[in-house]
Amino acid sequence: MIGLFKRAPAVTAPDTSALGSSALSLSLPSGCVIARGCTGVVFDKGGRTRRVAQDGRVNLDTHERACCFHPGPYSAELLPFADAPELGLRLSFAIDAPDPRVTQQRFDLYLASESDGGVTLPDITAAMQAALQRELAQGNLELPPCTQLGEWNVFRAGLNRLLYTRFGLTVDDCIPVDLGERVDYAQILLARAASVPAPTPAPASVVPVPALSDAQALRRLFLELPCVMCALRLAVLPPGQALFRQHQQLLQRLDQVSLAVATMPALDLAAPGQALALAQQDRRARHSVAAALALDEAWALLARLSLAGEQGLEPLFDEADRIVANLELHSSGRRLALAESGDA
Repeated sequence: MIGLFKRAPAVTAPDTSALGSSALSLSLPSGCVIARGCTGVVFDKGGRTRRVAQDGRVNLDTHERACCFHPGPYSAELLPFADAPELGLRLSFAIDAPDPRVTQQRFDLYLASESDGGVTLPDITAAMQAALQRELAQGNLELPPCTQLGEWNVFRAGLNRLLYTRFGLTVDDCIPVDLGERVDYAQILLARAASVPAPTPAPASVVPVPALSDAQALRRLFLELPCVMCALRLAVLPPGQALFRQHQQLLQRLDQVSLAVATMPALDLAAPGQALALAQQDRRARHSVAAALALDEAWALLARLSLAGEQGLEPLFDEADRIVANLELHSSGRRLALAESGDA
């Protein structure tokens, strides 16, 4: 009978003092209690998530992980244009309140697919900045010199929707700021004269977005593609058959891409028991990372779809066709055991 009623070992609670200031979320071990003012998120390998309220205890099953996050608000400075490091935007943002209409909150998906549970303020700042710079570079958002009030309002609406759709964040305030005093122009000119890439001057809290590994890219595709399909399926279409057919074709193609991602071969195998050369493994990894970049474009496109009127849907669906084609190209390239002569 000895040992039947052993007391479970005490769980050391992590330091949560950084939550709400320098960190949005941090990982938790099983048995921890969610701190006051925070929310717990438990997620498994399949990306399914459930929330735990404050003061609740986290009890994890096998293959589950947990974290807790503080809703904020937070403050961050972004550089909209890499070539104009003196121009900045100061954002005040918070993690979005739960939407009862959905089964999984967008921020929960971000935690499950793109982090190990811990997200620092520099992490999310770098990710937001990369998303903003990509949209501006592609002309999907516009922030011209001497921006007028109407142009600023259009930009703000696009930025708000982009960060909500991509990360589940709500922007409370956004103002232009002059970062000229922090910019070392002499260093930039010396780097250009030496013909080496100049480091992008950025606020001290910003770190570069880390490069994805093959496994990280595939996890993102596996977890996020079904959510992209669900959001696209809910798009409101104008009356008529043309866009309806294009909409259905896009969904069918995305379904095939999702199936291809779910059945991807291992990175290091050409066939069962047959190793794949390192050069071919590198090629596979480049395809999976490129597909994840197309996935980022898909989220940004969904943000623009939610703001577009009926007259602006057709060009967006043409853009969606391009993004899906890239997903198809790179998912099929990732599946190849050996590259063609020009793809190595």
